[in-house]
Amino acid sequence: MDYIDPNQLQQMQQLEALKRQVLGKMLSKEAFERLGRVRSVNPELAAQAELYLLQIYQTGKIKGTVTDEQMKKILGLLSEKKDFKIKKK
Repeated sequence: MDYIDPNQLQQMQQLEALKRQVLGKMLSKEAFERLGRVRSVNPELAAQAELYLLQIYQTGKIKGTVTDEQMKKILGLLSEKKDFKIKKK
């Protein structure tokens, strides 16, 4: 098991709290709850959605609050599986 410096742990906790605070401001109550439910079932998808939301927030591309319907669309786009087909010659 790796040793985690208490200062690093504290920084990670502060960043997580800041991330949740920003997400709480930009998401509607329903969208925030949906993200929480997704996090409990599929943490990887929730992390991708959080990263995407924070990126569009930082670039100023988001206007107003993200609704539950918008959150459903974002999660749908992120969870689409890309099928790759290999063609044999």
